[in-house]
Amino acid sequence: MSFTRAELEAATTLVRRTMPATPTYQWPLLADATGVDVWVKHENHTPVGAFKVRGGLVFVDRLLARRPEVTGVVSATTGNHGQSLAFAGRAAGLRVVIVVPHGNSPDKNAAMRSLGAEVVEHGSDFQVAREHAGELAGADPGLEMVPPFHPDLVLGVATYALELFESAPPLDTVYVPIGMGSGCSALIGVRDLLGLPTRIVGVVAERADATARSFAAGTVVATESADTFVDGVATRSPDPEAIRRIVAGAERILTVSEDAAAEAMRLLFRTTHNVPEPAGALALAALMSDPDRESSKSVAVVQTGGNIDAETLGVVLAGRTPAPPSARALTR
Repeated sequence: MSFTRAELEAATTLVRRTMPATPTYQWPLLADATGVDVWVKHENHTPVGAFKVRGGLVFVDRLLARRPEVTGVVSATTGNHGQSLAFAGRAAGLRVVIVVPHGNSPDKNAAMRSLGAEVVEHGSDFQVAREHAGELAGADPGLEMVPPFHPDLVLGVATYALELFESAPPLDTVYVPIGMGSGCSALIGVRDLLGLPTRIVGVVAERADATARSFAAGTVVATESADTFVDGVATRSPDPEAIRRIVAGAERILTVSEDAAAEAMRLLFRTTHNVPEPAGALALAALMSDPDRESSKSVAVVQTGGNIDAETLGVVLAGRTPAPPSARALTR
């Protein structure tokens, strides 16, 4: 999967109609805490509070250029992908149906509904919701299924990678969380397009490590569960094309614990006063736990989003680690 500079520039022009470039900041307190020169790419500053809005805008635009007769889209999400499609679909006048697992963040569900999406709750996790979305697409010819990983989604997300590489000084390493792989794949694609030597390090949660296992095996390895409070990376069946691209272009995949993810959220809030969603702090968690971090003079971490519900944020700021979805379900 690759794209040209012309395609990337066209995608950037499209995204700019809706939003400016997001900030890339260097925070002195964060440098003190990590011991390295670290830059934060603040994708929490997009119109939906996460990087995926870029992919939604480009995907919908290119879909309608190819098939103007499409009247609606359907997909599955734990939040940010769905908000992205709802945002882009509303602007294009499309019906948007989003399937979420039971127990999904009520704040994210409300955000998608506020953007005009029809939110359907189904299944115990993202994978089951994803399968149901496919069933809905098969039953309704007016709905186009949007997969969680697609070249047009990657191209849209690549606009943030271009912003990062153009606004920061030469970077030795970029840490990025991996859900279904569009963010990591976009960074690899832009890095290669620009001919940079930057190392790309992907990050997953310990309780949702299918991508790390797949990277080690060189092929897709699914897991029985992805029971993590870090919902943005709760993947148990990775996309084969995403794994192929990540295996070819990433240096490593690091796995971080739930406790480390929560501590990174607190650190990011304390040093930047930006509110991170759990996946949004995962890159920093990896940097903090990486024994090789001092080999890099200049690094970047991608704060992929800031969409966190008040209850989870309260638990984290109180110094605790949120329970995984399975444990929370037992208390309902």
